[in-house]
Amino acid sequence: MRNMGVIEGNVPVSDNDWETITRGGDAAIERWIADQMDGKSCTVVLIGSATAGRKWINYEIKKTWGDGKGLVGVYIHNLQDRNQQQATKGNNPFDAFTVDQTPLSRIVKAYDPPYWRSSDVYAYIKDNIANWVEEAILIRNSR
Repeated sequence: MRNMGVIEGNVPVSDNDWETITRGGDAAIERWIADQMDGKSCTVVLIGSATAGRKWINYEIKKTWGDGKGLVGVYIHNLQDRNQQQATKGNNPFDAFTVDQTPLSRIVKAYDPPYWRSSDVYAYIKDNIANWVEEAILIRNSR
């Protein structure tokens, strides 16, 4: 996703960097997440087969919404992984949250590209992600 070049200011994290961050415990991870979100107006949650319910995904969702930033989800199960495999569609991680008794999944959009072929999914996301981010910011600003 970061390699698409349509989302500015994102730097990939290597597995080694993530291991170093996690060795610092929860407080270090929270600081790292805060640093990553600093100066950003929206969080894009990439929804795979095991995204929903993960501790740090939930933390990012809560923090993003609490900080008044835009929030959008993109299903990526039909993108091939490094083994050229596709995954099963995961649950919507926004289902676990409510805002004024309204499920967050009724407020925040989660886009599911309508293609099976990985290259088509990739192109669809690349062509639309900037608009989805802008829309997410407008949605958040209206709440």
